[in-house]
Amino acid sequence: MGIFTFRRYFLFAVSLFINAFGIAFITKASLGTSPITSVTYVSSMFTPLTMGQWTIILNILFVILELPFMTRRDLKSDLRMYLLQIPISLCFGMFIDVSMNALSWLAPEAYAGRIGVLLVGCVILSVGIALEVKADIAMMSGEYFVKAISRRLRKDFGYVKLGFDITLVVLSCVLSLVFMSEVRGVREGTVVAALLVGPIVHMISPFYRRLDKWICRGDAGPVSASAAGRHAGIVITIAREYGSGGHKLGEMLARELNIKLYDKEFIGMAAQRSGMDERYIVENEQSIPSFWLKCIFAMNNERSTEHSLSPDDVLFVAESRIVQELAEREPCIIVGRCADFVLKDRPDVIRVFCYSDAASACDRCVEEYGIPRERAEAEIRRVNHNRIAHYEYYTGMKWGEPHHYNLMINTGSIDLGTACSLVKDLYDNMQANIRV
Repeated sequence: MGIFTFRRYFLFAVSLFINAFGIAFITKASLGTSPITSVTYVSSMFTPLTMGQWTIILNILFVILELPFMTRRDLKSDLRMYLLQIPISLCFGMFIDVSMNALSWLAPEAYAGRIGVLLVGCVILSVGIALEVKADIAMMSGEYFVKAISRRLRKDFGYVKLGFDITLVVLSCVLSLVFMSEVRGVREGTVVAALLVGPIVHMISPFYRRLDKWICRGDAGPVSASAAGRHAGIVITIAREYGSGGHKLGEMLARELNIKLYDKEFIGMAAQRSGMDERYIVENEQSIPSFWLKCIFAMNNERSTEHSLSPDDVLFVAESRIVQELAEREPCIIVGRCADFVLKDRPDVIRVFCYSDAASACDRCVEEYGIPRERAEAEIRRVNHNRIAHYEYYTGMKWGEPHHYNLMINTGSIDLGTACSLVKDLYDNMQANIRV
């Protein structure tokens, strides 16, 4: 086992304990527990077994139930991950019992105090989940069970996860009613945990990037060190508000600089790379669910694609790899596709952001895109909302933030010809500096 792999396992073990401690904290608030542990918590109320022991039993049951959803090929290719679930389940159950015993003193009586303990528990659990995702070396059996189902049924990972959590909560309520004649262990805290943990994970995940050098080899970035050392030419990335003329600016620059433009060409290339239908890509390329919903039902989508089968995740990774390959192959212009982020570690990239005032954007939509004027403003808001959600979800960065770009161009007050000249001057200067 290499040192980097060992470090990933170490981080995963730490995240496992933090998760258990966070769950114990939430449970001690006496306002219900998280959806994933609701069944084990309720079961511990009417049996002599502890919450941790029930956690081990339920997780081992998940490991067994995964088999009908896996083909021999799946099991063979994923055997290490599958078998790891057993020791992980044992450790997780033990960590929960240790945490519950360590917090035996915590028993808030006032409702405000319970809410405070619940919120602290949500933050602790989020810290653990984000660290687990960063380690990216193993999976809890609940997550792996969802993965097996979504892969077999060819359904979105996030929606299957949401259905899985709801099923556990409903089962907890049924067990409570049958064995205790009332609903216990499932309360407002269960809902709060379900709503808050995902968004908190998303907010704190960028801070874990500081661990990248510790758990990854030096060449594990978006572009390898050897690739960055080979100068294939300058790349211009154009991010743009809808109706700002970003694509047309790209066309003008392509003619002026005699380099290739990649925009709609990504559709066919991504279809070939991801195996998706081109029509699906056209309709869904930047139409992901809202930030809040996405975080709730897919808090672990920052894992590698092999761990999450969300179609929009697959598409994003496919397009990102195409962006990297194009940048390493030739000088070019790339419109959209989060290219400024994907190529963030390359020094030979000119990052342009095009924006416009509302009136100019509406005029362009009507005159050039053929959109009825009464619908233009609403369409601009819709498309820009999708682009913002897509960019900020996948990059963790603010869309349109001036510090991310070399040039911000207001195409409402600057005509595209002048904008083209500005970018060309920047391109020529960078090219001259590279030659020197």
